[in-house]
Amino acid sequence: MLSLSNIAVSYDGSRILRGASLDVQPGTVVCLMGRNGVGKTTTLKATVGLVKTDGGSVKLGDAELGTLKPDARARAGIGYVPQGRDIFPNLTVWENLRIGAIAQGRKLNGEVDRVMTLFPILKEMLQRKGGVLSGGQQQQLAIGRALLTNPKVLLLDEPTEGIQPNIIDQIGETIKKLRTRGLNDDDPKRVEEIGNAIKTLRQEGQIGILLVEQYLDFCLDVGDRFYIMDRGAIVAQGPIANLNDAIVKEHLTV
Repeated sequence: MLSLSNIAVSYDGSRILRGASLDVQPGTVVCLMGRNGVGKTTTLKATVGLVKTDGGSVKLGDAELGTLKPDARARAGIGYVPQGRDIFPNLTVWENLRIGAIAQGRKLNGEVDRVMTLFPILKEMLQRKGGVLSGGQQQQLAIGRALLTNPKVLLLDEPTEGIQPNIIDQIGETIKKLRTRGLNDDDPKRVEEIGNAIKTLRQEGQIGILLVEQYLDFCLDVGDRFYIMDRGAIVAQGPIANLNDAIVKEHLTV
């Protein structure tokens, strides 16, 4: 499905990505992990065309996307939820959801019902402004908006952003203890619902998901495969079951 091969990116003469390669197949959740500042977000931006690559290939199926602008890559089937969500705060939830389809000249039919099934809280808030939603609700809105573009691959950058590390216990199934930072009281439940939605999308087997995530428990809960990045290069990869303590200690602990 999505294949990145030897992607190189430089900022102001400094090499950020150094030959990064990864694959995302339909019906799989691939977790791109690593410490802060190693190039994970840049990898997503290179995939969607928001940063220029110095070399390498971005393919969706047999189609080479490397020469396409971001809007063309979106129409080709790349959905992207950036870090920080980037919803429109002064538009309603319903207006935010419609924007993706309108930009592609599409009419919404049953796709909205699917999003409401994944994120029921949004159905209760269709007429609320996006800016008054909690952080977790905004994240659900951003994911729902991306799904309404009918992506073949969905890129998620830090969907649990704002939750403190090492406090999530079996996220996606049971959340026993959380400290929140800048989140409303219902956000632990919203994050649990995001985890369950990712699992549902995986089970449907129609799209692949590339997930950049800091929190190990979340990746272990929803992921199928992992790639670990360090200094712009992939340094470890494999089935998520192979993500053992030795790999975590070497590449992920601070």
